[in-house]
Amino acid sequence: MLRRGSKRPLLAEIPVRHGAPSRPAALGRAELQAFSGLARELSGSGSVLATGPARSAVALGLAAAAVAQGRRVALLECDLATPALALTLGLDATPGLHEYLLGETGAAQLLQPLTLAGPASGEASEPLVCIVAGTPEPAPVALLDSDRCDQAIQKLRRAYDLLAIVGPPLGKDADTLLALAEHADATIACGGQADVRKRLPAPVTGRVVVG
Repeated sequence: MLRRGSKRPLLAEIPVRHGAPSRPAALGRAELQAFSGLARELSGSGSVLATGPARSAVALGLAAAAVAQGRRVALLECDLATPALALTLGLDATPGLHEYLLGETGAAQLLQPLTLAGPASGEASEPLVCIVAGTPEPAPVALLDSDRCDQAIQKLRRAYDLLAIVGPPLGKDADTLLALAEHADATIACGGQADVRKRLPAPVTGRVVVG
């Protein structure tokens, strides 16, 4: 459990990438090794929430490493205020979770398969399934704390071996982070230990990557 003032364990040190990858979701060997170690540390978790400055990269890396290990994995972007996953991965920006939570689209229209490139292809038997945030929503807490969102996350947890969730940044929307953390078996807060201690809401449980 993470409590203010507690010691945060270092689960993984992720190498800094220099330059953009040639293909979306392409991990280098050093990155894949680091994320594979993180995936093993969290092997008992069916749902993992990532927050902090590198939340998208960590959630994607964890998801890609789990896919490379032969697991069925979904990557869900719940950062509705500042969506970035579609642009990063070359996916359709809409429809996304936002449109689904408004009742404007069905679940089947949200799932976008992404075939991994490079060493991360590993023993993957299926593509990584991605659900992007959709159109930006500056005040997302009501949508993400709704019964419709709860039901969607529970369905994804039942359908996949691992659900990796991209959450909001630390410190800006504590209510949204807390609502999402209720669905996570582990919460990964990425950043320096002092910053994490200051910004992570006290009730959130989980473990931390410091880097």
